[in-house]
This record gives sequence, C-alpha cells and structure tokens, in this order.
Amino acid sequence: MRGAGGPGTTGPARPGGGGVNLLALRSHNAALVLDLLRAAGDEGISRLELAERTGLTPQAVSKITARLREDGLAAEAGRRASTGGKPRTVLRLVPEAGHAVGVHLDRDEVRAVLVDLRGTVVGERRAALDLGAGAEAVLGAVRETVAGVPATGSGGGSRRVPAGPGEGARPGSAGRGPVPLGVGVALPGPLDHARGVLHRVTGFPEWDGFPLREALAERLGVPVVVDKDTNAAALGLAAGGEGGSFAYLHLGTGLGAGLVIGGSVHRGARTGAGEFGHQVIQLDGPPCTCGNRGCVEALCLGAVERGDLREAARVLGAGAANLVGLLDIDVVLLGGRTVAAAPETFTDGVGAVLEAWARRTGQDAVPVRLAADGGGAVAVGAAELVLGPVFGRGGG
Repeated sequence: MRGAGGPGTTGPARPGGGGVNLLALRSHNAALVLDLLRAAGDEGISRLELAERTGLTPQAVSKITARLREDGLAAEAGRRASTGGKPRTVLRLVPEAGHAVGVHLDRDEVRAVLVDLRGTVVGERRAALDLGAGAEAVLGAVRETVAGVPATGSGGGSRRVPAGPGEGARPGSAGRGPVPLGVGVALPGPLDHARGVLHRVTGFPEWDGFPLREALAERLGVPVVVDKDTNAAALGLAAGGEGGSFAYLHLGTGLGAGLVIGGSVHRGARTGAGEFGHQVIQLDGPPCTCGNRGCVEALCLGAVERGDLREAARVLGAGAANLVGLLDIDVVLLGGRTVAAAPETFTDGVGAVLEAWARRTGQDAVPVRLAADGGGAVAVGAAELVLGPVFGRGGG
C-alpha cells in the first residue's frame, strides 16, 4: 500500500500535528491525509481543508491525494459550495480498500473480527479455546479462526478471509475474502509488546518466553502485532473517539486495565503497565493465580464465582479508586464479558465507590461508563494495532 506506513512502522514526529514538505516523509504525510479522510466520514473533506489542517502546501496535498486515488484508497464524494470561485471537490476514504484482522485470544475462547479501514466490523468468528492446551494447538486454532472469518459487506457476498502463505489472493477474487494488511493479536499479559514475546501469562506460566508474533506471522503469512488485551481495547476506544485520559477496566476470565494518558496508550518502559488486577488490597487474602495473595483479581473473581456481583463491583471500585487517585484520569470505562452480563450492577457499584472516594478527598467524582462495544472491544482494538500506523497514529 503506497503512501502509508504499514504495521510495525512509525512515521517521524510531527511538530504540532502538522505535515512536513519533504519527499522523504511522503508516507508520513500520506498518513496524515488518510487520518483526516477517515475522520471526515462519508461527508468527505476538500483538498483545501486537508492543506489547512495538515500544514502541507496545496500542491503537496494534490500529489498525495492523486496517489491515494490511484491506489483506490480515496475517491470523490461530490462537490461543496465555496465562498468564492468554483465548487470544491470533496474526497472521502474508501473503507473497503483495506482490511485488518483483530484477534482476542482469551483463556477459553478465541474471537476474530475483520474490520475495514474505518474500523467497522465486516466479519466475525468465535470458537472455544484452551489457552493451556499448548502452543501448537493454540496457534492452529488461531489460524483456523482467522481463515474462517466471513468477509461480509465488502462486495455483497460472504467469503472467507485467506490465512497462511500461498493464499494471498487479491480482494474480490472468486471464493476469497480480502487479504488483510495484518493481524493484531491481543491476549492476557504480561508480555513484551515490542518484541511480540510472552512472559509468564497469569495462570499459564508455560507460555513464558514464547515468540508469539514470530510464530503466528509464519503461519498466517501476514504481519502480526501482539499486545495485551486491555491495551488493545484502550487503543480501539481512543481511535473510536474516546478522548482525554481514561482507564479501561476489563473483567472477564481475568481482570486488567488499559491506560490512555494524554491521548496515547501507556504501556510503560518495559510494556508491562496495566497489570491492574494484581494490586494487593487485602494482605493475607485469598491466593491469586499470579502467586500473590489478596489481589483485586482474586477477590473480584471470587465474588463473581459466588454469584455476589455487587461485592465484585465493590472490589472493582476499590481498585479503580486507587487508580484514579494515582493517575487523576478523566473517566473509568468498564468492559468484558462479566460486566456485559450485569452492566448496571457494575457501573452503579464502581460509581458508588468512586463517589465516596471523591467526597473523602474533596474532589469531583470521576464518571464511570460502559465501554463502547464492551463485549468485542478487545478484538476490535486488536485490529487497530494494525490500522493505527496506517493513519499515523499509535498502534503496532
């Protein structure tokens, strides 16, 4: 794909968010333009507006948009009246010109989604999985699930997404789905996002040191990006319009947090930030799968197992209050299958704890909301690991 960085690439810094008129930065500038086209939606945006918002010259914008149109990434969206002279041609992104796959690799399930360039889900498949079944079984399940995602909404039919070397058919070829730009894989941590290597995944120490990115790229035949499930979800939420600084708390088979500080996902110096579930809040409490005792995750999941969701929400709120006090974030977002099963119980319970904390500290209460697409937020965010760099944003 010409004029845009691919998965794993990053453009040079852009002072003030503007473009730079240098031939060597063509991909960076094209990514700026693509990002604005994506944000404009179906209404589109004119070349003059693109020049004003990027800081590029009109000539540079014309060259970039001409290349994007040649590559099928941009198209005319009509004309718009101007304040003087002839009407301006408006351009829009062509969503179906590129796709990415996002995979949520959970402890007991694998979910794969196919998204277009706007991040819209156009295909999905889920299957049971045992994360402790061994590397070969898990890798095979991921490959089968990715290959089985039906590509709907991109040409009228329902086709399978090709996966694996030798299946690189062009989008639209008979019997094949669109070839993805890459596959983003999100799973429980801890792990090394930069190298795509797992650490001692909580509850599954046998994965320690496994090069997941390399192994999956070999089997899928496309670039692969690996990150923690909560980081991926947070990235997807930010790309979807969630602004400011927030914490995404994911309660499912485990408990973790994705942190967005100042608009960027905070992974930490060793990409290990967000191990929210393993903060100890009860000394000598029940044992946790991480080897410690009294962790938020152990207490919260224990309450869920007993059927006491109100207590689970209260415990989750205690952990959230610690996070709010430490980071002074704007909002707490909740997601994951356990939250999705009783959304009001968790938003009300966590919100009550944060309101009590705010009264004690004399601060404004931090709002608590359900995350958009809470059930599928991780898989969609995993696809954004691939799409982000294409649009000059954080991602792989």
